[in-house]
Amino acid sequence: MSVKSNTVNTVLGPVPAGELGVVSVHEALLSVVPGAEYAFDITIDRAQVFEVLAAKLNDFRAHGGGTIVDSTGMFHGRDVKLYEALSRTTGVHIVASTGQGPEEMLGGYFLTPQTDPPTPWPADRFADLFAKEITEGMVVPRVERRGAAGLVATAATEGGMTATDESLFRGAARAALSTGVAVSVRHGGDAVHDLGVVLDEKLPADRVVVGGLDRKDAVAAGAPLKVARRGAYAALDHVGTEDGAHVTDAERAALVADLVRAGFGDRVLLSSSATGVAKGHPGNDLPYSHVLTAFVPLLKARGLGDEDVRRILVENPRALLPVR
Repeated sequence: MSVKSNTVNTVLGPVPAGELGVVSVHEALLSVVPGAEYAFDITIDRAQVFEVLAAKLNDFRAHGGGTIVDSTGMFHGRDVKLYEALSRTTGVHIVASTGQGPEEMLGGYFLTPQTDPPTPWPADRFADLFAKEITEGMVVPRVERRGAAGLVATAATEGGMTATDESLFRGAARAALSTGVAVSVRHGGDAVHDLGVVLDEKLPADRVVVGGLDRKDAVAAGAPLKVARRGAYAALDHVGTEDGAHVTDAERAALVADLVRAGFGDRVLLSSSATGVAKGHPGNDLPYSHVLTAFVPLLKARGLGDEDVRRILVENPRALLPVR
């Protein structure tokens, strides 16, 4: 299903990269903790979910947004038919993702293949699983495949990459190599190490996004600059989140300005990790438009011009997302 040209796999089919507009590269539409859909105290009213998400996407578009990348991967509420309807209704392009992780969020089936002793899934099995969602279509459970995933998204355990996490990262890289889509990873304890695992699979650095680089530990370790220097995209993807684990928006803006001044404006990506509708967990109830309405003014106050902002929000995602 993927098309090897300057097009991006969206839920409505390939779209020329030049039509994406402003892109939020790491958001969640419907986010469901695996198993929550079966809980007695949780209801998922599809009509209500549609209304809430449509309102948030329309707000994003009204403030200049063009494309949302849903980076939740498989088995976390991804609803391809719902996303198709939302994209048609709102005019916002939606790029859905395949992928899984970290280990603690995997179902047992993916953890213990029938071996003695039980071992993590090998990278090639994850690669095959993810690649088929790009070439044959994303799985609609027990029914069909439809729509090509536009990204492979995975994450490592925050305290440090486990053996299963490494299989996930290597599998994601191999799937990206075989299909031409990019990879988005959330690093664990060491962003540069985790990027190195992906690059060890011979995936070009400019096909990789390393997220979570606005965590305090990543900033303290100088990870955003180190990742950019290796040629990968450095994603500050918790814009709007100010808690004990992340820097403030003011500090993020200063970090972006530093990266631009260091010559790495072409390696910066921004997003809020906002959750449109969350089931089974609190979610992150920020508007998808937060980067545009609240964060861009902070960048301007730091001396960034319109061209800098356009590079980060439009041109960088336009270079990353096409199938190659």
